[in-house]
Amino acid sequence: MAAGLSKETRQKMATEIGLPATGFITACDDKAVHAHFHSTVTEYPMCGHGTICLMSHLVEMGVLHWRSNDSINVDLHLPTTIATVEIFKRDSGYPLVMLDIKPPSFHQYGIDSAQLANLLGLRPQDYDPRLPIETARGDFVHLVVPLKGLDAMRRLTPDFTGISQLLPEFGIQTVAVFCSETERANATIHVRDFCPGVGVAESAAAGTTNSALTSYLIRHGILPVSKDGLVNVLAEQGHEINRPSSIYSTVRMDGENITRLQVGGEARKVIDGMLHIPDDNSPTKGNFHVE
Repeated sequence: MAAGLSKETRQKMATEIGLPATGFITACDDKAVHAHFHSTVTEYPMCGHGTICLMSHLVEMGVLHWRSNDSINVDLHLPTTIATVEIFKRDSGYPLVMLDIKPPSFHQYGIDSAQLANLLGLRPQDYDPRLPIETARGDFVHLVVPLKGLDAMRRLTPDFTGISQLLPEFGIQTVAVFCSETERANATIHVRDFCPGVGVAESAAAGTTNSALTSYLIRHGILPVSKDGLVNVLAEQGHEINRPSSIYSTVRMDGENITRLQVGGEARKVIDGMLHIPDDNSPTKGNFHVE
């Protein structure tokens, strides 16, 4: 439990661990989880993939109980918001965690598309001409960039220094590049998400980004809506960095309006260990030792 850790200490720990997101639980019971998420450089307002991992871990440890049910509902308390999380029992043995996200608003800020293509290592003709480059503003601010297909996605060679210099002018935090051509037959979109502004060069699985992309596709009439007002999206991400991931988005619609937007997936444990925090009298105070 991280209840006694200051924001500064949490940030130092996240920087030491060096992963795209580190979750800290400050209070927890079977109805509510209070948490903070940090990248290597900053605290996140929300973290989709971090939530999936955190909730899966709490189920594994028996902190969150099924109680003979096939699902668990819990409130996730973050620094500026409370989000609903639904956890579903799966035959795979790995719970499916779905996080409620507030739908983003969209803006066009007049970013120079030729300059952006150059920063991404692409040509302007690699853009999908049917769709605009737009900014989605929610918990994070995403620049949504549609490309024609997988060939362009695989040729991406981002200039992270240049991107980091360009994006703050527009308040943008991530560059969400996608195409509708996919490697897997059941996937809806193929995604790459570049996040140097928050300390992550490329994200292998980004829940907030994919919720923004799903909203963007609905906004431009790309996704079919079922008779009962449901939209389902399966995004593939992380293939180019050898961390293939599947991200699910589920949307409920009332006419043209999104009434509920959820994003999530399953988590797999890949590493386990301990982080030792020196006490205030230790000569190594401020340094951490990882096992």
